[in-house]
Amino acid sequence: MFQEISYYLIGGIPFVVYLGIVVFFLFFITGLIAVFRKKGKTNISVQWHFRLAYLSIALGAIHLILGIFSYI
Repeated sequence: MFQEISYYLIGGIPFVVYLGIVVFFLFFITGLIAVFRKKGKTNISVQWHFRLAYLSIALGAIHLILGIFSYI
């Protein structure tokens, strides 16, 4: 079941690859918020930093589960 979900092709690329790309960008944006706030270049709330971090961790966990369980 996990293998079917992980390797579901969207435009010729497996779903798990797209999920990994989304997770990478979410972590990157979360880090940028912290850096820009520290330098005083943005007014984005710290709440948004934490929300994006929680979302990144949740999607990263799903990406991990799909990646590992597709081989079990």
